[in-house]
Amino acid sequence: VQLQASGGGLVQAGGSLRLSCAASGSFYGIKDMRWYRQAPGKQRELVATITSDEETNYAYSVKGRFTISGDNAKNTVYLQMNSLKPEDTAVYYCNALYGWGLNKVALGSWGQGTQVTVSS
Repeated sequence: VQLQASGGGLVQAGGSLRLSCAASGSFYGIKDMRWYRQAPGKQRELVATITSDEETNYAYSVKGRFTISGDNAKNTVYLQMNSLKPEDTAVYYCNALYGWGLNKVALGSWGQGTQVTVSS
């Protein structure tokens, strides 16, 4: 599957943004869709995941503020981000987790992310 993230921008602390991840191509083998982020000088971290059954999981740092959702008709996954903090500043990426065989999983290719900057 090919993924294109968009929706980033500059926002003041306390504000909101909604990121979109448009997917195209084959969806075969996808276990879940997920958002990651990478701040300058830090490792990429998992932010949120959503399965085809709409089961969601969140990093502790964003729980209660971010919401991941999907629109199957549009082949798009969203990340609604509320009550943004300066520490949420990062490049945000979407990706797909593939599964096959006996508990084998792997992430798809990384696409271009979208920059989110939260000013204090």
